[in-house]
Amino acid sequence: MMIKKLNDLYFKELISSEEISQIVKSLAHQVKNDLPKGEVPLFIGILNGCFVFASDFIREFNSDCEISFVKLASYEGTTSSENVKKLIGINQDLSGRTIIILEDIIDTGTTLQEIYEIFRNKNIKELKIVTLFFKPDVYRKELHINYIGKNVADKFIVGYGLDYNELGRNLPAVYQLTTQPKMKNIVLFGPPGAGKGTQATLLKEKYDLIHISTGDVFRFNIKNETELGVLAKTYIDAGDLVPDEVTINMLKAEVNKTPNANGFIFDGFPRTESQAKALDAFLAEKNERINGMVALEVSEDLLVGRIIERGKTSGRSDDTDEEKIRNRFNEYNTKTAVLKDYYDAQGTYYGVNGVGAIEDITDRLSKVFDKL
Repeated sequence: MMIKKLNDLYFKELISSEEISQIVKSLAHQVKNDLPKGEVPLFIGILNGCFVFASDFIREFNSDCEISFVKLASYEGTTSSENVKKLIGINQDLSGRTIIILEDIIDTGTTLQEIYEIFRNKNIKELKIVTLFFKPDVYRKELHINYIGKNVADKFIVGYGLDYNELGRNLPAVYQLTTQPKMKNIVLFGPPGAGKGTQATLLKEKYDLIHISTGDVFRFNIKNETELGVLAKTYIDAGDLVPDEVTINMLKAEVNKTPNANGFIFDGFPRTESQAKALDAFLAEKNERINGMVALEVSEDLLVGRIIERGKTSGRSDDTDEEKIRNRFNEYNTKTAVLKDYYDAQGTYYGVNGVGAIEDITDRLSKVFDKL
């Protein structure tokens, strides 16, 4: 679950791609089971919205069938007051055929009624209607709809073929119009030694954000023996990785401490795609989102030398062993690559040159923060 921005509006996930898949499969099987054995139906998709639904539907139907797509168009009749409707896309003879109309969504039913009347006059054998979504609260026609995938409220939705100003049709899930998020939430990433902690401290002051460091959160919970801290320590003491669920719950508790914050800088979290998805879902429940993943980009060789130099005074044994340092980079690069792809797919990944004076790097980061 997450919040998407399309043009000037924000949309919150309403129906997951997994649920849609199950609905489509159920509809296809119902239709197939109701058809006489050996009959080859002609499916008619109403463009533009139904192309995704129709494509998935006929694959699930998995039997002999034909499919055509049509549009309802108006043109001037023989007098200036006439408004004649015709279908564009149907040329074949439909006599004696079973026609099944595929619709992505039916609300008032006005367009569907006009299409139905046109087909009814073509000497067909039978005409049925299948719709993925149906808005019963606004439906105004007496036309019977044979198969309904899911009833939805009369709210504006996008995704899975449905659009907002032609955007959003390619989204795999369905999203409902929601209010604009109020927070600025940033995932700050950077390889070991890149100065991420220093930048987070400067940026949280500049933008009045809360800095949440996973390491600090873990140490606080373990030191104060909170329920989650005790649980995490049992895994650590056993030499096991702390499960995502425990880490996520710690982060949730930390965020919930300051519900009126202007936003958060997440440092060291998420580290995996599953954690990123869990963070998106958690924020979406609050009608918030990750505005961007901002990653400091610095060459590995430069940072290894910097960390070894730091190790002379840091007291950390893993800051003086080059092999251990390289291993930390390998882990970072592996995880960052996955997360980069995840956020890049959403259009929210921003790479920033992390080489130079502290104030110069802050300025580069600020330019990204100002855009988000």
